[in-house]
Amino acid sequence: AADILRRLSGTTHQVLTAVCVYWQGDTRALMQQSDVTFKTLSEAEIAAYIASGEPMDKAGAYGIQGLGGIFVENLRGSFTGVMGLPVFETVTLLKSLGLDTPPFQTA
Repeated sequence: AADILRRLSGTTHQVLTAVCVYWQGDTRALMQQSDVTFKTLSEAEIAAYIASGEPMDKAGAYGIQGLGGIFVENLRGSFTGVMGLPVFETVTLLKSLGLDTPPFQTA
């Protein structure tokens, strides 16, 4: 985790998240790209973040939705995509298949 965070420190990296939906013989897929810029991290910040335990089960060694969010200087793209599932894009795929999506389902 420390090595990954050092490499992300002060740089912009890309997060790519793919979504595929299969419904009644029809398949739709997309890949969502986000650009995430980290501030320059001190060794003390990296050590403290690792001590929190948060980065240990995260792809990329940070959770944008948690404590790791304080390292994000800029985000261009999808916050939910960086978290794991790009919600807007997923709903768009579902709608393209004619499916209702919450909270707009009809009775």
